Amino acid sequence: MVHKELGPFVGLGPGGKWMLSLALGMGVLAFTLKIGVALILAESPENTVDRLTDNRFVHSHQASDEKTDFLNPAPFRPREYVWGTLPERAPEPADNPSNPVKIELGKRLFYEKRLSADGTLSCASCHDLYEKAGGDGRATALGIAQQTGPRNAPTVWNAAFQSVLFWDGRAPSLEAQAKGPILNPIEMGMPTPTEAERRLNADTSYRTQFAQAFGDGQLISFERIAQAIASYERTLIIADSPYDRFVRGDPKALNQAQLRGMALFESVGCVLCHRGPNFSDASLLGGETPWRLFPANETAYERKYKLLDEAGQRGVWRIPSLRNVALTGPWLHNGSVDKLDEVVRIMASAQLGRSTGLMTWLNQNSSLGKIDRSPLSDREIRDIVAFLEALSSDTLRAARQQSAATLLRSSDNTDKRQHAR
Repeated sequence: MVHKELGPFVGLGPGGKWMLSLALGMGVLAFTLKIGVALILAESPENTVDRLTDNRFVHSHQASDEKTDFLNPAPFRPREYVWGTLPERAPEPADNPSNPVKIELGKRLFYEKRLSADGTLSCASCHDLYEKAGGDGRATALGIAQQTGPRNAPTVWNAAFQSVLFWDGRAPSLEAQAKGPILNPIEMGMPTPTEAERRLNADTSYRTQFAQAFGDGQLISFERIAQAIASYERTLIIADSPYDRFVRGDPKALNQAQLRGMALFESVGCVLCHRGPNFSDASLLGGETPWRLFPANETAYERKYKLLDEAGQRGVWRIPSLRNVALTGPWLHNGSVDKLDEVVRIMASAQLGRSTGLMTWLNQNSSLGKIDRSPLSDREIRDIVAFLEALSSDTLRAARQQSAATLLRSSDNTDKRQHAR
């Protein structure tokens, strides 16, 4: 058509005719490709959006270029953040279904001191459910023969929702975690699983209770000891904080400082690691990456608080839940910090890089921008702490206050007796 009609009509020579043919041909090809792409998008828009928003293809003000000194160890999540609360029940493994007798047995074992080598400690010794909000209030745990371990005892409240246990995340389940302290030589110090079985098998009431809990009349085993304890720990769920009431629809549950702190918790980037209803990316509820490098960025804090691991390296730790965090100090893996506002400063600096001021970065479109890495202000710190305090269970807070009042009365009575003498 170009050679016989269009070319002669506009007076083109042989070369011009070929150029026009080539141009028209490329236009037709480009149009065909556009139609094909449009059909693919129409066929699967969800996959296309997911692909375009994949972490490998999206940069934002929360992600830094590899050429900068700032290291953000958390993946960028472009979707809108959704706040939520915990369900009433925790998931349980198919090979360890719970029942009331097994739960009661697990509770008894949780307080059983015969599971320690010298008969002085139980699980509850390091996990005081009410006075210490599921921890022990110490910097690091205290084991048999007054031995101290290198790490802080985490709370057992809501541990059933975590995907991995222990600070290094080496236990994939509550069952696996329950075995560790019993056999650890500086914790409960039991020499062998067989010895734990022997002690409990010597008690007729335990033999009866195990038979009822597991229903097959088999002898007590170390595996079943751990399963019973885990079944009990899956009942240790508590979600009655001001935050929970706010998420469930009470607009007055949080004060203005807590609301500002909640907004900062999201905008500053705390939710990159402490996200979801259990405030941990190591959660069974939507968690993705259970571990983070800590401290991720070099700061003066790592020397002041000895934040490197036992080998003097930057550790890779499981992300702890922040529920009831205001009640479980001292904090961090080595229990070296006893003020919650200082913990917020450390995390903002060491994990989010909020210590270097404004930074220029290059995004995927090769355009320059700025990212605010200035330190958080004192007011921002106070507001975030106020929000963290709003994650405290009303029940546990009341138990803490009652314990403090009892201790005060006991101290007053002691003083009066001494004065009377």
